Amino acid sequence: MLLVAALVVYPQYRVYSQRLAGEAALAEAQSSRQVAILEARAKKESAISLAEAEVIRAEGAAKANRILQDSLGGPEGYLRYLQIQALEDTKASLIYVPTEAGLPVTESRRLAAQ
Repeated sequence: MLLVAALVVYPQYRVYSQRLAGEAALAEAQSSRQVAILEARAKKESAISLAEAEVIRAEGAAKANRILQDSLGGPEGYLRYLQIQALEDTKASLIYVPTEAGLPVTESRRLAAQ
């Protein structure tokens, strides 16, 4: 009698345990999906915030450049200012200085020796 009861109950128990294992796997998959969605949303919000910060930084730099340009007499004065700043920062032994045509004088030593 005990053997017959075991033969009837064991298959039902296997079906029940497989169903529970399937439900557990489904719950884990749904949880993993929700975590992935939340991580994607966080990355999207972070990218949006970084883009907004970059736009604000660029607008500030543009305003600063415009103020400098206007205070130095326009674009030409601002470019001269940038050139002077670059010359101050360089440690070069040879510097080409542009003439009024914007071309560097490259043969000034040879002409001075004659």
